[in-house]
Amino acid sequence: MDATAIARVRRFQRTVTQRIGALDDGFMGRDRPLGQARLLWEIGHGGSEVRALRARLELDSGYLSRLLRALEADGLIVVEAGGPDGRVRTARLTPAGAAEWRELDRRSDESAAAMLAPLSAGQRERLVSAMAEVERLLAASMVEVGVLDPRHPAARHCLTAYVTELGGRFEGGFDPARSLPATDAELCPPAGMLLVATLHAEPVGCVALKLHPETATAELKRMWVDPSSRGLGLGRRLLAEAESHAAARGVRTLRLETNRALTEAIALYRSSGYAEVPAFNDERYAHHWFEKHLPS
Repeated sequence: MDATAIARVRRFQRTVTQRIGALDDGFMGRDRPLGQARLLWEIGHGGSEVRALRARLELDSGYLSRLLRALEADGLIVVEAGGPDGRVRTARLTPAGAAEWRELDRRSDESAAAMLAPLSAGQRERLVSAMAEVERLLAASMVEVGVLDPRHPAARHCLTAYVTELGGRFEGGFDPARSLPATDAELCPPAGMLLVATLHAEPVGCVALKLHPETATAELKRMWVDPSSRGLGLGRRLLAEAESHAAARGVRTLRLETNRALTEAIALYRSSGYAEVPAFNDERYAHHWFEKHLPS
């Protein structure tokens, strides 16, 4: 890793934490630190399950419990148990908590305006645009990709969303029963694998590999990225992760087929070194067939 880049990231972190008041005991001039204020904001007027808060904010269970207890002690929230077995805990704002939420909202607007006020119109536009780019890149850096059983709920979510999207984009729709199969058994080791990308513990993308060790080939299947996460480079990352897993298992040629409606996917494959080849299967929904030779 580039030492200069690391130093610049650390300098950026120091500047931001100071500018937003993260070092103050009382964030936004209130009587609670940033962690408590952020959690109160995230609970919001509709409330939130505690496990969802933990995943969304990526907080340690012990630390989250301490934050919740502090907000409860101040009379700002209540934590209720529910669900069939009483194990689902939900945090909700009290009337005092709702009032504090509104005050934090008002002061946050004032703080943002104060940050922009000293700048010229051009500088403001540059800062806001740079912030949007930083937000996208930070989100991309928080995505995790791992092998998951295709029967896992997160995997099922991705595969269902994949079928639904193709049904809306293909001319004449998409019926997976009429397509070449990629069964659960074929997407489990050693026959294959399913890679699932998650962001804040929510599934946001997937890609599958069907391995054919006897020919040192593999097929890419079920490539999908959630619309909310497009623009983060996630499709390219999933493709690279799949290639890495394939190469580690002795694959020398990676193949895929795709439909002409998926123009962005076709562009991704071509820019990633995949060459168009004659049809190597009878996939009824395919118009283009690609392959890439992996380094030994």
